[in-house]
Amino acid sequence: MSFSLANHVALVTGSSTGLGKATAFALAKAGAAVAINYQRNQARAEKVFDEFDKQGLRGMLVRGDVSTPEGVADVGAAVKKKLGDIDILVINATPDQPQMPIEEYTWQHYQTMIDFFIKSPYLLSRQVLPAMKAKRWGRIINISSEVFQRSVGNFSAYVSAKGGQNGFTRSMATELAPFGITINSVAPGWIPVERHESDPADMKEGYRKLIPMGRWGTPEDVAHAVHYFASEEASFITGQTLCVNGGMTPW
Repeated sequence: MSFSLANHVALVTGSSTGLGKATAFALAKAGAAVAINYQRNQARAEKVFDEFDKQGLRGMLVRGDVSTPEGVADVGAAVKKKLGDIDILVINATPDQPQMPIEEYTWQHYQTMIDFFIKSPYLLSRQVLPAMKAKRWGRIINISSEVFQRSVGNFSAYVSAKGGQNGFTRSMATELAPFGITINSVAPGWIPVERHESDPADMKEGYRKLIPMGRWGTPEDVAHAVHYFASEEASFITGQTLCVNGGMTPW
């Protein structure tokens, strides 16, 4: 079966909703055992995992804050105990993303972005790399954002941290290539999910009108790109950023 992920174990962080949920389901449908991770909303996470289980998909639900060393260690240990060593890591967890002029940001806004988009990839990669290196096979996929390519203003904390995440991807690609481990980024455009339900309608429509393909992207569009990077068919691709945004960044 092409693009099969059978006999692989995936961890998708922040996957009880939105892009992460679609990605977790897609990887599981391709044959991977998938750990669905969440931090706060237990009721929602359990409902999602019940849906996952009823579809006959294999995996587990694991709670943990993947922006802290303790949380990453606990999540890693739980997944290893139940499913085995993680060899596909999808780094998707994200905090709130306030947009405002730089004068209105506090350093804590910046620190939160750094914790999720630089610190968390660092901690998670260190957690999974020993097993990946021993196996001489692994996939690390960062969920980035088009905001870096588009240089979005009034968004400096988020854009800066995403730039750092992209830099981490590029440097680690060179470092890990000799071990058969690839690391890539998928950079979605604005894809309205649950977290955007209260966003102003005129703001959403203004963005949608800019999309050359003339439609909103879906969580499944992102999930398919992640699935490709996770597959054996993408084994010679590393250090790349793939924008999934309907042509918003044709460069």
